Amino acid sequence: MQKVAQFMKVSQPQFEADWRFDAPCPWAELRLPRRATSGSAGYDFFSPLDFTLAPGEFIDIPTGVRARIDPGWVLMLFPRSGQGFKYRVQLYNSVGVIDSDYFGAENEGHIRIKLVNANSEGKTLVVRRGEAFAQGVLLPFGVTEDDDAVTVRTGGFGSTDPA
Repeated sequence: MQKVAQFMKVSQPQFEADWRFDAPCPWAELRLPRRATSGSAGYDFFSPLDFTLAPGEFIDIPTGVRARIDPGWVLMLFPRSGQGFKYRVQLYNSVGVIDSDYFGAENEGHIRIKLVNANSEGKTLVVRRGEAFAQGVLLPFGVTEDDDAVTVRTGGFGSTDPA
């Protein structure tokens, strides 16, 4: 398999700036994403805190993770399959797209994952600190023959919207 990316932590000051919970900031204990088996496509992202999601609730989780991704590749974020199937948990924006140039953004390319519990069966999701709660898949992508993008990213969410 081709090696096209590397996960690493954001700096402790960046993580602390993005941490908006009453719980202690767990930067030192953060786990980097990992595949569960040699045949897994998805890299599990691990929760930095205990949380529950009742139906209709959402949470924005700073993972403490950034990804250096080779040009021509993208990291796509999804809910864990079992949580999506059992609880209808989904990413708030459907699918997360982490571009290779996000690594150099002003926020150090800090990956945040916003989940929503969209089930109508009254099921509450409980996730403990250290448990996998989302997954990322690295995929190649192409561009059109007449592509002329030359803008350099500086920000994070919404920074590539035209002014």
